[in-house]
Amino acid sequence: MDIVKFTIDGKEIEVPKGTTVLQAARANGINIPSLCYLKDVNKTAACRVCLVEVGPKLIASCSLEAENGMAVKTNTKKVRDARRTVVELLLSNHKRECLTCIRSENCELQSLAKELNIRDIPYEGEKIKGDLDVSSKSIVRDPEKCILCGRCISTCGDVQSVYAIGYGNRGFKTKVTPAYERGLGDTVCTNCGQCIMACPVGALHEKENIVDVWKAIEDPEKVVIVQTAPAVRVALGEEFGLQRGTRVTGKMTAALKKLGFDYVFDTDFGADLTIMEEGTELLNRLNENKNLPLMSSCCPAWVKFVEHYYSDMLDNLSTCKSPSEMEGALIKSYFANKMGIDPKKIVSVSIMPCVAKKFEGDREELGKDGLSDIDYVLTTRELARMIKEAGIDFNNIEDDEFENPFGEATGAGVIFGATGGVTEAALRTIYEITSGEELKDVEFKAVRGTEGIKETEVKLKNGKTVKAVVVNGLANARKVLDEIKAGSKKYDFIEVMACPGGCVTGGGQPIINSREREEIDIKAQRAKGIYDEDKSLPIRKSHKNPYIIKLYKEFLGEPNSHVSHEYLHTHYVKRNKF
Repeated sequence: MDIVKFTIDGKEIEVPKGTTVLQAARANGINIPSLCYLKDVNKTAACRVCLVEVGPKLIASCSLEAENGMAVKTNTKKVRDARRTVVELLLSNHKRECLTCIRSENCELQSLAKELNIRDIPYEGEKIKGDLDVSSKSIVRDPEKCILCGRCISTCGDVQSVYAIGYGNRGFKTKVTPAYERGLGDTVCTNCGQCIMACPVGALHEKENIVDVWKAIEDPEKVVIVQTAPAVRVALGEEFGLQRGTRVTGKMTAALKKLGFDYVFDTDFGADLTIMEEGTELLNRLNENKNLPLMSSCCPAWVKFVEHYYSDMLDNLSTCKSPSEMEGALIKSYFANKMGIDPKKIVSVSIMPCVAKKFEGDREELGKDGLSDIDYVLTTRELARMIKEAGIDFNNIEDDEFENPFGEATGAGVIFGATGGVTEAALRTIYEITSGEELKDVEFKAVRGTEGIKETEVKLKNGKTVKAVVVNGLANARKVLDEIKAGSKKYDFIEVMACPGGCVTGGGQPIINSREREEIDIKAQRAKGIYDEDKSLPIRKSHKNPYIIKLYKEFLGEPNSHVSHEYLHTHYVKRNKF
């Protein structure tokens, strides 16, 4: 490996050739501020905040590769003045509503202004104007807060290969926009929300449903029922200062009850149910050798991606609804009948790590008898805001438990929150169903980890071999589907989660600033919490869940039955690419 020797502020540093000055400085504890830079995603040198002095020049350190003998200065008056001017100019064209902004106290521009000791803006003048874009079911876009860093563009294009947004116009009129300045809801946007996670300011955020949920809770005529996804429990605590990846299942449940929800259920139950339905569907397709590979349909952003870009493979998608939608359907049918509640009085709320779930909840293909399976979706961030608004002391609240019949879940259900979890949960059940034998080691570690594409083969006792591929990130999904269509790869089962790392880093999770994203592996930390919860549960296989067994006995009959298809399955639609 070629080594480069140079100095930063007089300190001699050795780094591998190709290392940028910004990377070298941070690796050696030298602070250089940045804004548009996002590790492994964006280094366009667009904002110029990371300027350093090299000889007589000021150069953006995020794109400047270190060279032998280079002398870099990071803390001269020239550098400080230039950085301050850059941020002042950004602020001069920014909608400065910090007190009421959704990103207040978690805004990288706000933090930079404080760090650079900016007290006033000397460059008041004309500002870019733009209408608030609320056309999407999931994402709100505010052009007047955009700082043109390009992080959302790189994420949407390079990480997700969706290309829903890009730069438009030139000079002072440059803006980030969908093509032809359409609304985001009229594009190929999959609603994954990774653009929100990349945005350093409040130019992109989820479409809030907090007011709607408060209104429902306060209505004495409504029965408000909430369910929580597996990934929420390993991220919610971060909003209250707890260590990244801390499991807060009991505190979360207690807080939901204090907020006034009438029943608090666990989406992990719906995940167990999904394994029963999707696992049976896979076995049926393997026996019939029809519509293979079976593609999991748990992730709504991935489903919409297929509808736009691979509509010729819609028959490969599982007909199963997602776990939360399955549970929502049962809440307004099986549970309502069991409790003697009029389904029209039920308001079904789901707490999700995902903003695409907001789009999913509004799909015409989901629901029955004019009632939606899910009425409102709240992100992890929205739930945290509600808890804070209610004055609940989250860190000191006494743990509580979910309520049944949808509160009992297995370890297989909880691992849905991490990439590979659906596949692992399915294999635990499929193996035992086909063999009639107990699976001793339930951990299929070949499908764990945060690599973008993982393959595994499992030989079943019936002589069949299941070849599965686990994918996270839509650009990786595109690569796999293209290989399948070209005939260079063949699989029986495909699991895709649109968000890198799976639901643990979904678009509705707590936002991690760019510096922290460099220093910690948030995907691994939250996934560890998921797998720890799996280990802690007494039952770790979906088909062993006693309430799942009871549900089939009392209502559904058997997996993939006529009743199951009526409530738990759906279809998808072809969407335009443009």
